[in-house]
Amino acid sequence: MANVLNGKTIAFLATDGVEQIELTRPWQDLQDAGATVHLVSSNTGEIQGYHHLTAADVFTVDKNVCYVDANDYDALVLPGGVANPDALRLDADAVSFVNAFFKAGKPVAAICHAPWLLIEAGVVEGRRLTAWPSLKTDLVNAGGKWVDVAVCEDKGLITSRKPDDLDAFCEKMLEIFSA
Repeated sequence: MANVLNGKTIAFLATDGVEQIELTRPWQDLQDAGATVHLVSSNTGEIQGYHHLTAADVFTVDKNVCYVDANDYDALVLPGGVANPDALRLDADAVSFVNAFFKAGKPVAAICHAPWLLIEAGVVEGRRLTAWPSLKTDLVNAGGKWVDVAVCEDKGLITSRKPDDLDAFCEKMLEIFSA
């Protein structure tokens, strides 16, 4: 998949509490495929990554979400972790940023607990998607159809359940983002 994403710029939206491997693995795969990637956050400076409940590395934020425009990006990645999407869904700028990708018909990839942000953005209704199993009721109540599979793609929305699904998630993400 080398260079299939040359000329494409991908936003990663995350904040403190992001599940580190759900940020770093897709990031590396996208860079290896030639994409330019930006870490967008409601924070400025740095965000704290986690390995489950244990603090891990910190990551430098490239752009604050209140100053970005979805039109500047070809796709969006939403890593999970419990605290990360829970905080972002309370940030009106983050919710608007996510919503703008759907309004523009651009692909979005979300893993683990990240679909909480999709619910808040009002983009789940009528879609088939997967997520961490505890989000099933939330997704169904928002009008989505939850499925228990490693990766699911519905009209440009790529979703996965957990870090163990990263191989399938990244493979599908590269396929859809390069189309």
